[in-house]
Amino acid sequence: MAAPSLTTARLVLRQLREDDAAALYPVLSDPEVMIWWSSGPHTSVAETADYVKGNASEGQGYLCWAITMGDDSALGWVILIDGKPDVKEVGYILRRDQWGSGIAREAVARVIDHGFGEMKLRRIFADTDPENPGSIGLLERLGFQREGRLRGEWETHIGVRDSLIFGLLRNEWMEKTT
Repeated sequence: MAAPSLTTARLVLRQLREDDAAALYPVLSDPEVMIWWSSGPHTSVAETADYVKGNASEGQGYLCWAITMGDDSALGWVILIDGKPDVKEVGYILRRDQWGSGIAREAVARVIDHGFGEMKLRRIFADTDPENPGSIGLLERLGFQREGRLRGEWETHIGVRDSLIFGLLRNEWMEKTT
């Protein structure tokens, strides 16, 4: 199933497409953006094209929205990954020159609205590196609660890393947004 188009005051979130690779190469090749990602910075547009192709494919167990502003060029994405029934994991990435602009918060909040609203999810969780203050801050501003630390969870390009798990329940989101 394709991700439905979602809008906010500034953004259009649309299904990630294979042709977004060129726009996303600057994101996925940036060492500062990719430091906390599970894989290292991309070294070619072809590598990004393969990666985007996988995330853009339908029927893979997730919905992936490209984050765009007016010109349809992808600045990053938000993804909801299948978990247990009525539970999904949220993930996101954004071009570094857009950090601090509120775009990530706006995009992730809109996907959370969709998840708890139209999709009727009961829980959304996120997994982030304990040393990633930007992601931790974003999750906390959105109302996620830290639920635990998984030690040695990920083998990444910077070594074996712990993971912090943050969770948000539908009723918590609804109380926060009403």
